[in-house]
Amino acid sequence: MDEEYDVIVLGTGLTECILSGIMSVNGKKVLHMDRNPYYGGESSSITPLEELYKRFHLLEGPPESMGRGRDWNVDLIPKFLMANGQLVKMLLYTEVTRYLDFKVVEGSFVYKGGKIYKVPSTETEALASNLMGMFEKRRFRKFLVFVANFDENDPKTFEGVDPQTTSMRDVYRKFDLGQDVIDFTGHALALYRTDDYLDQPCLETINRIKLYSESLARYGKSPYLYPLYGLGELPQGFARLSAIYGGTYMLNKPVDDIIMENGKVVGVKSEGEVARCKQLVCDPSYIPDRVRKAGQVIRIICILSHPIKNTNDANSCQIIIPQNQVNRKSELFLWPDIYVCMISYAHNVAAQGKYIAIASTTVETMDPEKEVEPALELLEPIDQKFVAISDLYEPIDDGSESQVFCSCSYDATTHFETTCNDIKDIYKRMAGTAFDFENMKRKQNDVFGEAEQ
Repeated sequence: MDEEYDVIVLGTGLTECILSGIMSVNGKKVLHMDRNPYYGGESSSITPLEELYKRFHLLEGPPESMGRGRDWNVDLIPKFLMANGQLVKMLLYTEVTRYLDFKVVEGSFVYKGGKIYKVPSTETEALASNLMGMFEKRRFRKFLVFVANFDENDPKTFEGVDPQTTSMRDVYRKFDLGQDVIDFTGHALALYRTDDYLDQPCLETINRIKLYSESLARYGKSPYLYPLYGLGELPQGFARLSAIYGGTYMLNKPVDDIIMENGKVVGVKSEGEVARCKQLVCDPSYIPDRVRKAGQVIRIICILSHPIKNTNDANSCQIIIPQNQVNRKSELFLWPDIYVCMISYAHNVAAQGKYIAIASTTVETMDPEKEVEPALELLEPIDQKFVAISDLYEPIDDGSESQVFCSCSYDATTHFETTCNDIKDIYKRMAGTAFDFENMKRKQNDVFGEAEQ
């Protein structure tokens, strides 16, 4: 270990593993350490089931009705991949897909007036949906056609909308869309957690809806993908990539000290040895004095013996409960949405006939469990609940002085777009240039040769 490295990475969460993989592909000498004996950090999948019970201090362990413990891989942080999103692009460009198998999530649903409905995101689905009346459907269809044709580089597609100055509220007004349609468009298609976006320029929202529609177009059932055997497979896939390019991995390795000289990182001390480095990447747990608390997320993992009602017996789905639909409004602040991610035995993460649903939201009160009650009501009856309340941390500086680059905690969203933004942001601060997918692809070709593409 007493060596000099370009980059030392602490923690094997998804963010850290992707950055480690990218840096290795870019020819950097990387040492990757984790104090835990397993991959994944905060974003790991827990197996066997007995381990999950232990982690949540349920000493009696799982009942026999739960099947074999080793048939379970339970994600601590529930997220799906947008089929046309940034993480899938990273997987494809780095060819980490060769280590993973994915299934399409069977449906995306939205909560309205106490019921759940499939999210319409194509013209055909919009016309068939029960979410809207007949005239509303026509207006929504026009809006979807406008979004699909919109090209920020071609003013002819703007139809009087200025992408940099027109607010999204004004775009909705232009198409005369009602409040319910605005709710599911903003929260279930554009995947915003609050309504702050309404008064911001519309370009970001239009691009988000396009991403949703393009992701949906790839596979048809929903815009989301999920890896067999759980999300813990993702960091391991990128760890393999790093190893192929000469990265060194050490699990179960305590980190005693981060060594600084003149305000700049120069190495990491572990078990009496020092590995020297020019740059350090880590998750917030390794540098508590360099992060600040930015909120909390509650996640309730629920084990079920049945699919969720009104989802056509889907063996996987996402449900978004917009704030307006459960009267989560206050004069003081905007409540965030509640999310439900459900996967099952079909993804090799649970015993036969069992389902895992995880409800999550950003904590706003002193009674977080009450905040996710509307989601839990949709899941009844629940065989077993595991409640986790996690602090969200963010770095207090950008790392340009210290060369210590810290990732942000994983938020309550049910997709990886915010995580990928964090990865690209850290990469830019480390490398001085923006992350370039095409550049990654070229470097891959250099090693594997064109024949393997």
